[in-house]
Amino acid sequence: MVRHEGLVQAGMVLKGMKKLIRFLMIFLSGGLALGAAMFFALAMYYRDNFPVNTWINGVYCTGKTVEQVNEELVRAQEASTFHVVDADGASWEIDMSAADVRPDFTADLKQYLKQNASFYWLENLQQPVESQLSVNSYAADEGKLRECFDALPFVAAEQERVQGVFVRGSADGYYLQDDNSMRLDQEKAFTYLKDCLSKGQTRIDLAEGDCYGNVPDSDADLEQRRIWEQICEFTDKCCRLAYDMGTETVAISERDAADFLEKQPGSGIPFLDEEGKLAVSETAVREWVEHLASEYDTWETEREFEATRGETVTVKYVTYGTQLDMEAETAYLLGALGGTPDAAGTLPHVPSYSHQGYVRGLDDIGGTYIEIDMTEQKMYYYEEGELALETDVVTGNTGRRMGTPQGINFVYAKQRNRTLRGADYASFVKYWMPVKGNVGIHDASWRSRFGGQIYKTNGSHGCINTPSGKMSELYEMVEVGTPVVMFY
Repeated sequence: MVRHEGLVQAGMVLKGMKKLIRFLMIFLSGGLALGAAMFFALAMYYRDNFPVNTWINGVYCTGKTVEQVNEELVRAQEASTFHVVDADGASWEIDMSAADVRPDFTADLKQYLKQNASFYWLENLQQPVESQLSVNSYAADEGKLRECFDALPFVAAEQERVQGVFVRGSADGYYLQDDNSMRLDQEKAFTYLKDCLSKGQTRIDLAEGDCYGNVPDSDADLEQRRIWEQICEFTDKCCRLAYDMGTETVAISERDAADFLEKQPGSGIPFLDEEGKLAVSETAVREWVEHLASEYDTWETEREFEATRGETVTVKYVTYGTQLDMEAETAYLLGALGGTPDAAGTLPHVPSYSHQGYVRGLDDIGGTYIEIDMTEQKMYYYEEGELALETDVVTGNTGRRMGTPQGINFVYAKQRNRTLRGADYASFVKYWMPVKGNVGIHDASWRSRFGGQIYKTNGSHGCINTPSGKMSELYEMVEVGTPVVMFY
């Protein structure tokens, strides 16, 4: 009986334990099912919303949608600029805020959410996840963007630019205004601009986007191009020409070349004749030669001369001097301009002269000359700038109005043993160098004294009387053509 009661009690305990175990199993199964349900619910939630503890570019993203996070990232982004580069390489700035250009992180955020949300949200519970996204795309208000684009100076200039090809004049000659080449396709450029922004580019080179092109030439445009081509050839030919003026070389410039061409009345632009060639103005060429002569001719002009006595005197060119042969030079230049580019040769042209000095150049006296100072009654001979001879002389008798004439002349002959004759005299001289008509330099063996004031009362008939010893030296040193500067 006692044993039976013990068995009954043991059965009851076992039965109670089974109930407890069943309860616990039901409880645990329910908890697991609930946990699983919660896990999957959150996993589904985080498919479209950023998981817990997520930070992107410093923005807290937990529970937010892609659109919400994108807006916050845009607000956090500082306003900046982007640049548009034209065909010349110039960079033009556009303010993003003015054009309402905004970063667009949407695509990157969707990719991020796809890779880091859903079933991975539990990992975020352990520690925050911080990420950085760069700007790979920009969105814009198309209307505001277009306003900013159209306001760029080179775009505005394109809108005002007329179509056509024109030869234009300038201070330096001519140039070709080609408004048919490298035209900006504004619609193509704007489309390219938007496309580049959508790809996150902030430096947009329109040339790289093939946004420039040419428009067809009209018949009038083709004519202008033919004129311009010949102008270039003519100018190149002209600029190869140069004049050898002695110590200086005078080149023909582009401005000179422009002036040589016949021009249309009113427009001032060259034209093609019936043969399809540019016409050269003989008048303009002659005027250029005349100007050259005015710069370099000394014939019958005056010049300042630094006398040995230390004063600057004014002396007129008389028999000496330089004078261009303008007829010959006009003919030469017209021939050179009308021929081939090499018609005038490769070396600077030495011009023809009606009168030519011993030295060519602005200073046609040079460093070798005879100086006769009739006030000081002195004669000097300079050779290549160095004093080679100095002597007292006697010049024309001023008391009898036979004073030696002033002026710049030259030694036009050298003779030995001549008898000089006049109305009341016949004088034998060993050395004779005429410089102007019957006036010359010679020895005067009949004189024992030279210099001083002799010339005022007992001077010559106009010649320069020189001591015999000095005259013999001078005769040997001087060449025909040597300038002789005579002054008081």
